[in-house]
Amino acid sequence: MAEMTRRERIMAASRKERADKLPFFHYWRHCQIGWAERECRNRGMGINWLRPSYAVTIHDVDISETRVVSGGQVFLRRTYSTPVGSIYEEEKREPGVGQWHALRSWRDVTPWNTSRLIKRPEDYAVLKYIVEHTEYTADYFPIEQAMEWLGEDGVVLDTLPHSPMQMLMIDWIGSEGGRFFYHHADYPDLVEDLYQAICKSREPLYEIAAQSPAPIVLCGDNVDGVLVNPKLFEKYFMPEYEKQAQILHAHGKLMAVHMDGRVGVLKELIAQTSIDIIEALHPPPMGNLPIGEALSLWKDKVIWIGFPASIYAMGPEATKRYALDLLREIGPGDRVVVTMSTENLVSNENLCMLTAVLEQAELPLTAEKIERIARSS
Repeated sequence: MAEMTRRERIMAASRKERADKLPFFHYWRHCQIGWAERECRNRGMGINWLRPSYAVTIHDVDISETRVVSGGQVFLRRTYSTPVGSIYEEEKREPGVGQWHALRSWRDVTPWNTSRLIKRPEDYAVLKYIVEHTEYTADYFPIEQAMEWLGEDGVVLDTLPHSPMQMLMIDWIGSEGGRFFYHHADYPDLVEDLYQAICKSREPLYEIAAQSPAPIVLCGDNVDGVLVNPKLFEKYFMPEYEKQAQILHAHGKLMAVHMDGRVGVLKELIAQTSIDIIEALHPPPMGNLPIGEALSLWKDKVIWIGFPASIYAMGPEATKRYALDLLREIGPGDRVVVTMSTENLVSNENLCMLTAVLEQAELPLTAEKIERIARSS
């Protein structure tokens, strides 16, 4: 049998088929370009790209940006002016933002919103106006271009924004200091009304993604059981996931959702969803759901494991030990893909060490194969 390409391995595992070796990859947006990246790719590491399938037009809304100085720090203020009022958000940008991967800074710190769009009850009507005047149109060029460039070296994923309730929790209201939960308790009708408006606005977006050239669509959530409790997940997340999955599956697309947090409290509910790929699941010590337990519970799902940054922080030898233990835990290695990182940079030394282990992981994994890897890596 001919050796699989990196794309073929990732897609085989993602379709619950057996690959020849355990697939592993790095996301382009976190990947250093240089000797270590080249060496690891030559030894089997794939590269995955995240690209959108749509363009956004906001009608009848004037958007302006100004520089604001406060407390000796510089912020970017973005103001949205509508016929029903104006709202603004402020963003802190570290050096390098806009000059490196995915608009991140040199130190891999994303721009942070220091002031959210919704600050008071009156802001809900303005943001609802913006949502209702937002148009999504198909633009498949970014995906087509990336697929042509990447070839068999990895997979291009179609990326969607946060789901409606996470737009409120993370982007527009914010959860710092419990802000979202105070708003949800004090202004439940306003939160619910805006949530429903976002859901309706997103429906054309799901159809656009379903017809894109990308084989996998990533819902850009950031699910953590501390932020998203079971009651919220069941009421606001599961119905939207089901709506999205029905549309995507009708066109043969796989649906992935970013769940890199402590999801132990949500594990039974996640099992009930139609999600195909749990993307970026971080096992302990960063997460609280062991991979073996997740594979046993989610028998119809694929897990893309996010290798924990806290292990990298302890150095290459710790990285090796953890990687070997991970191989022992995932059994034969089916329905698993390893992601070198989903959020942070990885040092050259750690990247090479993890590759030294994973490049030898022929499937199905056995105790004898893993011990042989332990002796040689």
